[in-house]
Amino acid sequence: MKVFRGFNHPGLAPACALTIGNFDGVHRGHQAMLALLRSEAAHRGVASCVMTFEPHPRDYFAQVLNKPELAPARIATLRDKLTELEHCGIEQVVVLPFDARLAQQQPQAFIDEVLLQGLGVRYVQVGDDFRFGAQRAGDYAMLDAAGQQQGFDVARMNSYEVHGLRVSSSAVRHALNSGDMAEVARLLGRPYCISGHVVHGRKLGRALGASHDGGDDGFRTLNLRFTHWKPAASGIFVVQVHGLAPSPLTGVANLGIRPSLDPNDVNGGRVLLETHCFDWPATLGPEEGYGKIIKVDLLHKLHDELKYDSFDALTRGIAKDCDDARAYFASLHGQTHRQNSRDRI
Repeated sequence: MKVFRGFNHPGLAPACALTIGNFDGVHRGHQAMLALLRSEAAHRGVASCVMTFEPHPRDYFAQVLNKPELAPARIATLRDKLTELEHCGIEQVVVLPFDARLAQQQPQAFIDEVLLQGLGVRYVQVGDDFRFGAQRAGDYAMLDAAGQQQGFDVARMNSYEVHGLRVSSSAVRHALNSGDMAEVARLLGRPYCISGHVVHGRKLGRALGASHDGGDDGFRTLNLRFTHWKPAASGIFVVQVHGLAPSPLTGVANLGIRPSLDPNDVNGGRVLLETHCFDWPATLGPEEGYGKIIKVDLLHKLHDELKYDSFDALTRGIAKDCDDARAYFASLHGQTHRQNSRDRI
């Protein structure tokens, strides 16, 4: 899959079948749209293309209006969104910077300059609530009329439902906020995950609980930082980590701002995903996790972030989280064993 920042690139396909949206989370509704898009692109002999925005348009208006409450909680990083779009078989993605120029662009100018001149659209697929252009003045009816006049097809996809419930990014955000990771996985069609490069932190975890868990290394953590300050999930999670060993590593992770630590530390109070793996691969030296790209599956939420009144209390809290996470994996193993036993009967 090719990724372009903007649409003035020689590597872009000369014509495409396009869908437009934020695609936060790339949930099952998005996946259904993308499958249809690929079919329409193949039928026309053109590239399948997704147009998305960074920052999120609501992030832009929240900053311009100085109303941070308008910014949406983000389900996925741009990296994870692009990864899932590639998994869906999309051939090219155009990431448009949502700025003042784009916010003020009239709907017809967007059609002429971006869709036709920039991308050579032959087919445009949108959701049932699609709006575009300055003041959100453009809608499906306007886009459809332009298509008839200017020579491209337009289709609108209705909401995607599972067991009578509409699948949407808002529904995913609600489930993440509630800590219902099983519901999140049902809406996404996969476990919720976060990926990124492992960065250096204070290395405080190595000093915490060395005698309780992991010998001299204590609660060594893999740290992922976020550019976005408002993730849709937060708290303490049972996790699996991909990218460090041939098989996933089990562990526990803290996603949030770490309220028990000094907000002026090396991470500056920023949102961080800190993951402690129960078993560190022997082939991976103590410093060889840094710079690697890992993927962390958040399987089950243990509890919200807690503020401990001392490092001893923090150590005991982390130790309990580790015990609870191990118990979770043990229960999964027990369920699998019982299922296999029933299969043999």
